[in-house]
Amino acid sequence: MEDIVIATNNKGKINDFKVIFPEYNVIGISEIIEGFDVEETGETFEDNAKLKSEAAAKALNKRVIADDSGLEVFALNGEPGVYSARYAGIDKDDEANIDRVLKNLGDTANRNAQFVCVISMSAPGEETVQFKGTVQGEITLSKIGDNGFGYDPIFYIAEKNKTMAQLTVEEKSELSHRGKAIEQLRHYLKDEQ
Repeated sequence: MEDIVIATNNKGKINDFKVIFPEYNVIGISEIIEGFDVEETGETFEDNAKLKSEAAAKALNKRVIADDSGLEVFALNGEPGVYSARYAGIDKDDEANIDRVLKNLGDTANRNAQFVCVISMSAPGEETVQFKGTVQGEITLSKIGDNGFGYDPIFYIAEKNKTMAQLTVEEKSELSHRGKAIEQLRHYLKDEQ
């Protein structure tokens, strides 16, 4: 079974990759390099994903996958966007981030939003490739559901009549922004063989 190294310390993201890539041995970079972190200074999800995958590929001298993802709320001009993980501060506190989105949105009628994921794959001596997935939804008035992580409890998907946090892992992987980007990556890897 081939290894795929994911340049993240986020256990939720690593689990998402494991579910969608059962044919690979998915390894979080912290299992190889303790405390590995890249400052996300990019202005877009594409920029940050590339920063992470290229730094990790250089550090390990092997192919590495990284992603940058987040929530864009249209009534908030796309916030939290690239600051999704640290919207309420550098502590990356999911509860505080959710509270800030709900507070900033208030009783706004337009609650349309999207989750965005950009996956970047880098390897020494190769050009970095990227894949993007999105899923449309609405922000709820309060948290609903116990599954998932991040903003999942306030992201409602009309076609499922559930929030992301109410979906099973399998349901989430089928329609999530990360699932869609990973599916594109999967096709790319198959074509590469």
